[in-house]
Amino acid sequence: MYKTIAVMYGSDSSEWEIACRSGEFTASRIDGSKYDVYEIFARFGKWQVVAFKKKDAMKVTFPEGSRPEIDKTDFSVNILGEKIKFDYVYIMQHGAPGESGQLQGYFEMLGIPFSSCSSSVSAIAFDKYACKSYIRGLDLVKCAPDALIHKGADIQAFVSDVEAKLRFPVFVKSTIGGSSFGITMVKEPAGLATAIGYAFSEGPTVLVEEGIVGRELTCAAYESSGKVKTLPIIEIITENEYFDYEAKYNGRSLEVCPADATPDIVKLVQETTAAIYSNLGCKGVVRMDYILAKDGLYFLEVNTIPGMTSASLVPKMVRAAGMDMSDFLSDIIDNG
Repeated sequence: MYKTIAVMYGSDSSEWEIACRSGEFTASRIDGSKYDVYEIFARFGKWQVVAFKKKDAMKVTFPEGSRPEIDKTDFSVNILGEKIKFDYVYIMQHGAPGESGQLQGYFEMLGIPFSSCSSSVSAIAFDKYACKSYIRGLDLVKCAPDALIHKGADIQAFVSDVEAKLRFPVFVKSTIGGSSFGITMVKEPAGLATAIGYAFSEGPTVLVEEGIVGRELTCAAYESSGKVKTLPIIEIITENEYFDYEAKYNGRSLEVCPADATPDIVKLVQETTAAIYSNLGCKGVVRMDYILAKDGLYFLEVNTIPGMTSASLVPKMVRAAGMDMSDFLSDIIDNG
């Protein structure tokens, strides 16, 4: 069993503050009677221990300016003359490098186990277009028609192509963005070029996706004792036109958990989620988002490191399943 757990949060992306909240919540819920827990804030190459709590002891927090630096040669830290080497890493970075596969590759080279998908799976899932292309090939779920543009391409020619091929409204988003940063709902072709420019602020490739009308559903899967298990599904009912940043984080949505859905719908969403998890080769807890339309279930995206604040979707699913959050995290760690 692992003894010393590092919880890594922050990130190099626009999502870094949300990642901090997720990481702090996760660290606070890891069983303090089983593990020593160290919180590491990582952003733009500066990795520092923010706080630590040894098993059955009080939490110690370091003031800014005197936080111990992580030695990246072996992922260790020296605290009060004691060299700490971590047995396991719980990655809670939304966005790059913790969700893109880069951080996973580093830990794979060092041989340190971690909570999330492998570097290769993370890299595929992180890019919305690559992931969607992979999922489309599995023939497990429907995918909305779309178009891809790279920075530097002829935007006006691309707009004309989209206008001819896709029905409006469309959603314009960076292929590597998260938490609804850089996403726009565009109702008319005239607004497309501006929305693409905005999405390019988050990354070099932009996905334009035909809007699908239906119920927004989400479900998470994880592995326990060698079996893929799913959590109760959630329906997201937003007060806004779509589930944007304000709806997600400023209380402009209703998250019904478990969703008010027929057994057939619940079975469809959970079985699809488990199948994607297995076929993609996921690890840890992973959340899949969908739209249930009149003509079937449409895939939206995979979240390999889903939000983990007290108000986030996965903790709500865990509570709805009647599980204790600390026990759930111990299960993820012990199966890591």
